Amino acid sequence: MTTTTPSAAPASAPDGRHASPQAPPEEIEAFAGRMFDVLSQASTALMISIGHRTGLFDTLTSLPPSTSTQIAEAAGLQERYVREWLGAMTVARIVTHEHGTDRFSLPDAHAAVLARAAGPDNLSAIMQFIPLLSQVEDAVIHSFRQGGGVPYSAYTRFHELMSELSSASHDAALVEAIVPLEPGLTRRLTDGIRVADIGCGRGHSLNLLASAFPGSAFIGYDFADEAIDAARAEAAEWGLENASFEVRDVTDLTGTGAFDLITAFDAIHDQAHPATVLGQVAAHLAPDGIFLMGDMRASSNLEDNLAIPWSPFLYTVSTMHCMTVSLGLDGAGLGTVWGEQLALRMLADVGLTDVRVEQVEGDFINSYYVARR
Repeated sequence: MTTTTPSAAPASAPDGRHASPQAPPEEIEAFAGRMFDVLSQASTALMISIGHRTGLFDTLTSLPPSTSTQIAEAAGLQERYVREWLGAMTVARIVTHEHGTDRFSLPDAHAAVLARAAGPDNLSAIMQFIPLLSQVEDAVIHSFRQGGGVPYSAYTRFHELMSELSSASHDAALVEAIVPLEPGLTRRLTDGIRVADIGCGRGHSLNLLASAFPGSAFIGYDFADEAIDAARAEAAEWGLENASFEVRDVTDLTGTGAFDLITAFDAIHDQAHPATVLGQVAAHLAPDGIFLMGDMRASSNLEDNLAIPWSPFLYTVSTMHCMTVSLGLDGAGLGTVWGEQLALRMLADVGLTDVRVEQVEGDFINSYYVARR
């Protein structure tokens, strides 16, 4: 593979038209260097995803400094692939390499961010978005040109990945930190109330609540059959008799009755018709009911998001998934970065005017909206 560095632009176009002023060479060189950094970082993200899915980071944490042969044997993988992956991780300064002994190791500080034992602090799992989203690049480009969007069915492993990410954070924080954002809610759940989860996916969050609060009744709604099947399977495995799941379009909750608590975790901005869904939430809250919504922490104002280091990721996920799946259903295309200001306006529009926006310590991605009528 060959690459070229950018050359200076001509002062005028070949047909004699005036061209844009030429940028200073040092600015061109600096920006070209930045683009190569982007290429390297994106490549590293892909290799980190592979390391996560193959368990190589976990294997490295369990071994002393080891050769590629020893690491491959311990991981049950092919040595030649492991050796090349270790090369990528070494030049990315993620894995250390002892030149004389040809042994590799994962520093403790890196393991605390990349190994599964890190729980919700494990950032290797989120790197899986890079290969997942790249699968639909052609379809998204088609949508750029022709309109419409990409269906959920085009995303292999999407529910699996989202379940992995939400499970890690909710295992650590849902019962102990997120539920207590509303004073008295833990007591009410203990005493027994009706709870619904909108866009429940594989249902792990709802099953966690059902397990922690056996006196309450829980139901999860999602329109994906595969996700609901997984949710029911986990509930059965855990022996939960107070959790049920239903394949349902949540733009219409007719016949479900009133709920004392409705939750929606990272789900509203994906909806084809989010305003309709929020209207249904408001209409189906009991008089003293609570809507607990977790969604991306961002501003509705583009200029404010310049200060968020991971905002390029948020806009990319929006373009490649959240916005396009909504547009694919002739929806609003709200997008991942709908932001706090728009979220508050949309909640107020459906009568949920008593809203607090909360954060959970250690969760730098999400904001939590605690809303009442």
